[in-house]
Amino acid sequence: MLTIGLTGGIGSGKSTVTQIIGEFGAPILDADKVAHTTYAPGAPAYDAVIAAFGADIVAADRTIDRKKLGAIVFGKPEQLNKLTSIVWPATFESIRRNVADLRASGAKLPIVVEAAILIEANWQPLFDEIWLVRAPREQVVARIESQRGLKPSETEARIRAQLSDEERGKQATLIIENNGSIEELHELLKEVWAEALKRNG
Repeated sequence: MLTIGLTGGIGSGKSTVTQIIGEFGAPILDADKVAHTTYAPGAPAYDAVIAAFGADIVAADRTIDRKKLGAIVFGKPEQLNKLTSIVWPATFESIRRNVADLRASGAKLPIVVEAAILIEANWQPLFDEIWLVRAPREQVVARIESQRGLKPSETEARIRAQLSDEERGKQATLIIENNGSIEELHELLKEVWAEALKRNG
């Protein structure tokens, strides 16, 4: 039974791809959401994150205030590295457990994990296949402008700050070209999913 890691850059449309595949019946995990659970009170990374960034990031309800934490790490590579060195390994373990739990509860279809930073975090061992969603640069820029209200220069800065599609492509088992309409994407994914079901046995 397959476990698929779905990745792609900002504005590539990976969340749309995940949504459509979910409509086909795939069990879906969102690595971002899993990561947030790793530093909830009592979770594996909670104490380590507080030890690294100080008690000021703890809110009145004992949760970690993500806005305060974000302000500390945003634009500061050293601080961000400190955070990811705690959260990424904990997230790896949590995704592994979630997949095992889904299988134990009877999930037979390919499980799809949406993870923007799959390759940066070295989560490849979790997956049988890695699917990369990519789109032409001009479509990415237009999409981010309309969705997030960023200026082209801000979008370009974000694209430059992340791993390139070329680098991601070296790790991918399958590349999904999201360069047409939503209807075209839907048809393409129907074929992609049908093939995955065959490989899933």
